[in-house]
Formats: sequence, C-alpha cells, structure tokens
Amino acid sequence: MLDHIHISNILFLDIETVPQYKEYEELPENFKQLWDKKSSYFRNDEQAAGDVYGRAGIYAEFGKIICISLGIFDVRQNVPKLRIKSLSGDDERNILYEFGEMAESLCKKKNITLCAHNGKEFDFPYIARRMLIWGLKLPAILDIAGKKPWETNLLDTMELWKFGDYKHYTSLELLSAIFGLSNPKDEIDGSMIAEIYRTGDGMESIVTYCEKDVIAIAQLLLKYKGEEPVKPEDIVRIQEV
Repeated sequence: MLDHIHISNILFLDIETVPQYKEYEELPENFKQLWDKKSSYFRNDEQAAGDVYGRAGIYAEFGKIICISLGIFDVRQNVPKLRIKSLSGDDERNILYEFGEMAESLCKKKNITLCAHNGKEFDFPYIARRMLIWGLKLPAILDIAGKKPWETNLLDTMELWKFGDYKHYTSLELLSAIFGLSNPKDEIDGSMIAEIYRTGDGMESIVTYCEKDVIAIAQLLLKYKGEEPVKPEDIVRIQEV
C-alpha cells in the first residue's frame, strides 16, 4: 500500500485547538449571538449557548490553534529516525506563520505530502482557514482551491482505512490498538485540552499529547505500508524539521 510514496517525503502533523476565549462571557456581543446561532444546531433544549462553549475549539470560526506538532523521517542513516518538532503557545499567528514557512521550505527541497488522521475533515482545513483569517499566505500544499483530489499532496490515515466506505469512522486510538501500537491517549484525550489550556499551566502536557498523536500517525502509516514501526529510541525531538 502506498508504494509510490517514500516515507521520507511525508510530513506528519497534528493540531490542538481551543476556544478563542476562555469563557463564553468574554465573547464580544456579536460573536455571542453568532455562537448562540451556531450552537443551536447541536445543544439540547436544557442547554444554553454558554453551556456548550467548550466545543467552540473544533470550529475554525470560533477556535484557535495552540499547537502544531510535525514529524518527518530522516533516512540518511541505516535506521530511519522520526524527527519531531512542535510549534506551540498563545500566539496563533506566529505558530501559523512558522508552519507556513517550514512547509514552503520543505516543499522546495522535495515532493512533500502532508499526512494527518482525519486531516482532510479537520486539521488541513482548520489550518488553512485560520491562516486566511490572520491574513497569512497559504503554503502551496494547502492551496488546493480548484484542484482535483488526485492533484493534491494530502494523506489521511482515517480516509485510507475507509477504503471507500464513506460512513465509517475509526479513531486513531482504535487503529493504534488493533495494529499493536502504543496508545496515544494514555494520559489525556482531546476532550480535555480546552480545560487544561484554560487553567493556564498545562501547555507542556498539551504539546506532549500532540506529539504522541504525530508519532501514532507515522507508526500507523508504516503499518499500512507493511513496514516495521520505528523504535522509541529512534524518535528524536528537534528544533528544525
């Protein structure tokens, strides 16, 4: 599977997102009204818009990115090394700018493909939308307007597992389990990110969680390709991808 794509040409990524404001009450009045309207589609009759504001982070219009973790294989040695780097913090614009610069630089050097789990439904469009909101130029790899699906360099480990079954959803945690890989959700999961961030002292654990997802995605793709997973000692955290 995927014999035409070499692992060294894949940039794995995962993002962590939170609501733009820590509390519903902090929203500007016009955005309160907009969230009230948006949330009316999924909250029940007993819930107010503020009760479900914790979900705002999953929408690019109401959320923001606080971490992008990236991974790429270095195959210059006998044993491939998975190199991991994270961009994180409160300055979303800077995170996105650095990501855009890095993606453009890598794509100039080699034929890079982006890979994420549920990336086509979440990570890729979320990054692109937030970059546009900040007035940042999209890296060419995410500038897919007008392109046919086979003209884009985007891989999605969840879509690959579907094999054309559009109604099927399988979590990264479940796929990691059935392939005998480490559980990326062993300490925290995505539902806890907004609350950890809101307390103001959990960025390190959020970054660690995001990096574990990137590692799991890379390991899963190796399994798809019929290759052995990378060993823990061959995963290195670096300053530059």
